[in-house]
Amino acid sequence: MTASTDPELRITEIFHSLQGEARSVGLPTVFVRLTGCPLRCVWCDTEYAFSGGKILTLTQILQQIKSFSCPRVCVTGGEPLAQPESLPLLRQLCDEGYEVSLETSGALPIADVDRRVSRVMDLKAPDSGESHRNLWDNIAELTPHDQIKFVISSRRDYDWARFKVDELALAGRVGDILFSPTHGELQARELAEWLLQDRVPGRFQLQLHKLLWNDAPGH
Repeated sequence: MTASTDPELRITEIFHSLQGEARSVGLPTVFVRLTGCPLRCVWCDTEYAFSGGKILTLTQILQQIKSFSCPRVCVTGGEPLAQPESLPLLRQLCDEGYEVSLETSGALPIADVDRRVSRVMDLKAPDSGESHRNLWDNIAELTPHDQIKFVISSRRDYDWARFKVDELALAGRVGDILFSPTHGELQARELAEWLLQDRVPGRFQLQLHKLLWNDAPGH
């Protein structure tokens, strides 16, 4: 890869930690946090990634990832797909044999993401303030290798999410349907009891990184 063809991305941080949520929760993972996001969810915990960052070439990013000697990489943000060069990054990571996941808001098209990537896609519930940004065309692109995540702040959010699970037949479309209570807004036990009572075909999760490191950058 020559300097003239080496893609560049704006990166907020690259770090090694435990995956805090989704299918590989608890497993050591390298996180590549891209800068910038077109959404402004009211409960966002990574506002520091909205701006700033540092321009790195794809080669430099891969070198940093390799230094951690970890088989798993999560590309996150911000919103990674807001940078078109995230696509060659994801493809190259797969080519090099990493187990790759992408955390995306669901507001931008996922069709061009390498199918070897596990796409962890949010569906924004009403209390996020951004539910109008859900790109419903993405649903048809999902496979059992992918995951859907709902962040739930209220009973209204929960009822909306439960309806979407049924309306979109998500249980037969993706590998995991994830329900997270908004930290500090909804009691975790309350959401767990709703899921049990209604026999929702999803997985309850608490965000491990919040419990261990209280959302400190680099974790």
